[in-house]
Amino acid sequence: MRALASEWYKFRKSGSLWALLAAPLMGFGGGLISGLDMLEGININQWYTPLFGANLVYGLLFLPLITGVWAGLVCRYEHQAGGWKQLLAAPVTRGQVFVAKYAVIMLLVLVMQLLYLAALYAAGRVQEITDPFPLDIVWKSIFGGWVAVFPLAALQLWMSMMWKSFAAPFVVNVIFTLPSILVVNSERFGPYYPWSQPFSMMYIGGSTDDVFFIPWEQLLTVVGGSFVLFFLAGYIYFQRKSV
Repeated sequence: MRALASEWYKFRKSGSLWALLAAPLMGFGGGLISGLDMLEGININQWYTPLFGANLVYGLLFLPLITGVWAGLVCRYEHQAGGWKQLLAAPVTRGQVFVAKYAVIMLLVLVMQLLYLAALYAAGRVQEITDPFPLDIVWKSIFGGWVAVFPLAALQLWMSMMWKSFAAPFVVNVIFTLPSILVVNSERFGPYYPWSQPFSMMYIGGSTDDVFFIPWEQLLTVVGGSFVLFFLAGYIYFQRKSV
């Protein structure tokens, strides 16, 4: 807990918390752009229109990319002026440092998801949507998107610890995120591509019979399996990292 409090303090003092506003701004803007006229003659909850419109860009591009930004920011201080040596000279293990930094990233993503949900709700109210808010469906989208970035956050934290340059891991993240625009439409590769999972788990048009909008088997094998792989790889790397 002391390691987690320390990491949160450093991040809060870095002046980067304002970036959390990017998610609600995108959600509010995407919700307003999605017009309700496309639902004319269709018997469907009107809230689905802003959800569909905003989630398309948010889950497909923004969420994977911003997770990499958080990973780079939590390691930025240590890459400057021998920060790793100063940190590891303290009475804290490398494992505690790795887990604390990972926990800060996931906490930031969770807060961002909740702000995004609030912005979508506000956009719907501005459009004067009178249908009941489908909270039983929306929570799957919001919480599912958070769960989907577990492996991506672990991978991006690993890369951010490996490279001093903030741009290098971000460029790698962009390289793997952009193909998801095409991969997500593939029945063969889409279900197994880690960077397409945030969109798949936030897509409210998926099956509502499962825990999230993807099959339970896909959640365990792709999201769970890649999380274990990336987390352990990053954890072991940091244990052996020379400072």
